[in-house]
Amino acid sequence: MSDYGHDLIFGSFLTPGSADATQPVRLAMLSEQVGLDLVTFQDHPYQPAYLDTWTLMSFVAARTSRVRLAANVTNLPLRPPAVLARSIASLDLLSGGRTELGLGAGGFWDAIESMGGRRLSPGQAVRALEEAIEIVRQVWDAGARGGVRVDGEFHRVIGAKRGPAPAHDVPVWIGAYKPRMQALTGRLADGWLPSLPYLQPGDLAKGNAVIDEAATAAGRSPTDVRRLLNISGRFTATGSGPLQGPAEQWAEELADLALTEGVSAFILASDDPDDLRRFATEVAPATRELVAAER
Repeated sequence: MSDYGHDLIFGSFLTPGSADATQPVRLAMLSEQVGLDLVTFQDHPYQPAYLDTWTLMSFVAARTSRVRLAANVTNLPLRPPAVLARSIASLDLLSGGRTELGLGAGGFWDAIESMGGRRLSPGQAVRALEEAIEIVRQVWDAGARGGVRVDGEFHRVIGAKRGPAPAHDVPVWIGAYKPRMQALTGRLADGWLPSLPYLQPGDLAKGNAVIDEAATAAGRSPTDVRRLLNISGRFTATGSGPLQGPAEQWAEELADLALTEGVSAFILASDDPDDLRRFATEVAPATRELVAAER
């Protein structure tokens, strides 16, 4: 049983479709209006049916005032980390400290390679991600002496100027499913962000154990790593399975995930305005109430 004690966060996970470029913007604005804390977008730069995620996030930042924004998760192989660091810091400054960093090591390697990215093995992708995190944090450390210096196997940044610093300490959330990535998350990251549909029973507990062990070995506390979770489901009058039922059932299941698996951020993958509204106004407050009663 693992409850890491973090405050609960509820968010949306939106498709950045280009067929109606205003739709993801409207859904992001709705997410804020109904009380969600976070709006995230898929990031697939090789997908021609999608808007560029970071351009979209900049536009959404200008149309909102409170909600936090993140790519879920940033496709690192197609985004040079030093440039990415400045993009994030810039948007964080412009949005008043509302930008977070979700990072992924890469997937869909044929598509990545077709866009000019380098195909990596799983082990290489983990090492490249570790180098990228170091570069990003050095760029953000604007007050440190000297330039950014990472002479890595996959990323080489020698002497780049530091800055700008973001408006707040931007957390790094890692989309991780395998032990090597989870161990990296425990050593270096501020959050673990998998998607529930890709997990098997027991995977959350196993991942938490790997992350906790790696965090402790690195001199950190397991509570330094927030556990976030992308979820999906259907609202129905009667229950027919996990996250397939009324809002009350959703709240009970999410509260159980919070109290037994340590999940403190629930991000709903949906482009349905009614589902987003119900998630924010019915599920989120009920889940918070159930968790508070048990803590």
